[in-house]
Amino acid sequence: MSEVDPWDALRAATRARVGLGRAGDGLSTAENLRLAAAHAQARDAVHTALDADAILAGLGERAGPVVHSQAADRAEYLQRPDLGRRLAPDHGLEAGEHDLVVVISDGLSARAVQDHAVAVVDALLPRLEGWSVAPVVVAEQARVALGDEIAVALGGRMVLVLIGERPGMSSPDSLGAYLTFEPRPGRVDSERNCVSNIRPPDGLTYDGAAEILAALLIESFRLQLSGVELKDTGAALPSGAG
Repeated sequence: MSEVDPWDALRAATRARVGLGRAGDGLSTAENLRLAAAHAQARDAVHTALDADAILAGLGERAGPVVHSQAADRAEYLQRPDLGRRLAPDHGLEAGEHDLVVVISDGLSARAVQDHAVAVVDALLPRLEGWSVAPVVVAEQARVALGDEIAVALGGRMVLVLIGERPGMSSPDSLGAYLTFEPRPGRVDSERNCVSNIRPPDGLTYDGAAEILAALLIESFRLQLSGVELKDTGAALPSGAG
């Protein structure tokens, strides 16, 4: 009969590496191999290109244009974050009047976007009944702030950017959602709200994320603000969503 490992209960509750044990002065071969595999997954998440056509196909009739930042390729995007925040001049976006602009961006994990972004849109939009939502824009080589320029070009009062977050050693597929009221170039992080770690089954579920985002968007619209003054507790969230 095998001996019960007292670390098993904690391992079952987290993806973090806990109670790894040792082989002499170092980790066991098995743990070293798992660590190397996780590192490779994180690198792949950063460097893999976004399949924009697959995203557009998943969006169906809700799909809008594909746009690019001023970063010419992935290497420049990683070396020049500033270029990832600026919209390429030949974007072709047409101004209108929209309550909300949704932007799906590759960010630092195309894998997260491929796996989760369309499902979040599917869960969110039915919760925004009566809102004027622009066709969903797909942005390549994009940082969060690129959404501000996109929203201005489309005439959006708010912007929601769904973006691949920086991969961790146990989370190469984490999707973040950033909302900004009255987006414009020059907005800073304190003027945004973020819902992160959207990645079922290990993180926030699509319905859970959509419920929180819808509550924040509605409250942001009511208060005419976003960021640190819009709290993610109390009136902004439904009971038990935290």
